[in-house]
Amino acid sequence: MSASPPFDIDIDGLKRRYRQERDKRLRADGIGQYAEVAGRLAGFDEDHYAAAPASRAPLTEEVKVLIIGGGFAGLFAGAELKAAGIKDFLIAEAAADFGGTWYWNRYPGAQCDVESYIYLPMLEETGYMPKERYSYAPEIFDHARRVGRWFDLYDHAIFQTRVERLAWSDEQARWRVTTNRGDDFLAQFVICAPGFASRPKLPGITGIDRFKGKMFHSGRWDYHYTGGDHRGGLTGLADKAVAIIGTGATAIQIVPHLGASARHLYVFQRTPSSVDRRRNRPTDPNWFAGLDAGWQQERQANFDAILAGGEVEEDLIRDSWTTLFRRKRELERDCPDIARRPDFDELLDFEHMEALRARIDADVTDLHAREALKPWYRYLCKRPTFSDNYLPTFNRPNVTLVDTSESRGVEEIREDAVVACGVAYPVDCIIFATGFELNTSVERRIGFDIIGRGGTSLREHWKQGLRTLHGHSTHGFPNWFFVGQSQNAASINYTGIVREQARHIAYIINQVDQRGAQLIEASRAAEDAWGEEIRRAARVDEAFWQECTPGYYNGEGGGGPLVIGSASYAVGAAAFHQILERWRQSGTLPGMEIS
Repeated sequence: MSASPPFDIDIDGLKRRYRQERDKRLRADGIGQYAEVAGRLAGFDEDHYAAAPASRAPLTEEVKVLIIGGGFAGLFAGAELKAAGIKDFLIAEAAADFGGTWYWNRYPGAQCDVESYIYLPMLEETGYMPKERYSYAPEIFDHARRVGRWFDLYDHAIFQTRVERLAWSDEQARWRVTTNRGDDFLAQFVICAPGFASRPKLPGITGIDRFKGKMFHSGRWDYHYTGGDHRGGLTGLADKAVAIIGTGATAIQIVPHLGASARHLYVFQRTPSSVDRRRNRPTDPNWFAGLDAGWQQERQANFDAILAGGEVEEDLIRDSWTTLFRRKRELERDCPDIARRPDFDELLDFEHMEALRARIDADVTDLHAREALKPWYRYLCKRPTFSDNYLPTFNRPNVTLVDTSESRGVEEIREDAVVACGVAYPVDCIIFATGFELNTSVERRIGFDIIGRGGTSLREHWKQGLRTLHGHSTHGFPNWFFVGQSQNAASINYTGIVREQARHIAYIINQVDQRGAQLIEASRAAEDAWGEEIRRAARVDEAFWQECTPGYYNGEGGGGPLVIGSASYAVGAAAFHQILERWRQSGTLPGMEIS
């Protein structure tokens, strides 16, 4: 790109178009448009991958620490507890193995969208070299199990076990934890590590329970029905008309395989994703062998700094995520007058999105699909996606893109059809690529009640918004910790931030032991102060999120940012990790009440 394109763009015209496209997708029900996977829809959450759980006697015992969740967050928590010398812990996991998101996401084409060299954690510790720059789901799942074996965490795990209730007992100064297997635990400490993406999210479409054909969520893929495996070859769909609802990061990976296999594919799209090039490649063993000690943490920090707008000397990643950073440096060097403009970052954004829309013009021949696939919003309003095969799929004669933006989504599901914009599309199978619950209450996402001191539920305590100290502790819930997206670091690379959270929580538990104490919780004052700091940081980007097209980043357009923003520290991961490091160095556990 040359330095001049930002000035060749109709900025005012683009802003008008962005507003128009946002407004026609706004819905009064906001996040209420999604149905909970429970009751008549509970089947969408069933585990199709494992045999029925083996019969076992209920467990009744006391443990020092109970970890809820066996994804990467739970694995980190176990590993960090062991590193701190704490070995009396259990990991309760609803699935039949470790893996979390990557236990559930087995759909064809499932792949990480952050390079595997930083997304797959503990590569240096385990000595593992990823096969490719962007690993596919089976390799990531295998790596989660590798981490579990490396730290002997299988000896601490109980699988196919769902926690049903978590309640604090003042009398016993313990958490009482009950499960669907009849277990009754007493735990001094509880670490909730439910993961970023595990509970399926479903649109509350009228008639969703009336469909007579096959239906499933992408996070519970049914290969018995479709045939094939993660590489495609879905031979069971050769005589089927298939509907896929949703066009986010998951659908971008699935659609090329469905288009190649189904008799006919209908892609129901409300808002198009931005689709950049993937550029995957095998890992060079010589390059990997030559990496210096500490390379993974350095690479992770470099990535986080670039995505947060920080200054770094070199882009170590050099992928599609960091394209804007390299373009910014190029213009700062070659066109300093442009770089000094107050709207410089906005101009870069407009230029980048124009380039992505131009790619659609070049790759898609169908005129209707070409226009409908163009994203009209700022670059990070929705999670960017990356694929070399998605856009050309719409050139296939057996693939139909159904633009539902005018009706704000699919209107109805009938016994044999999906209805959008007044047209019924007869289908044999409906696949929901609608992601996971991220914006609903913690109790809904993890599927059980959390009752703190005085019988107060976490839902009640957080009904006006999250209230924590550094995202991990909350007043009135002693010895309870949360790992995930909750007023802590914001990063595109989830595994990098939850490992730091797990390390911090293990430090706190160890400090309680060393001080001969029993209880610790956030003070009300510290909780209030941290909440105000979160809101202060989020206000910087408030206008940006309000102008974005509806999505899970901004609460479906119904308010401020609920995932990246008011629920996370908007300044960035590096700044948040420095806050935690200074907190530990103080040695005084500031903001925590210990007894």
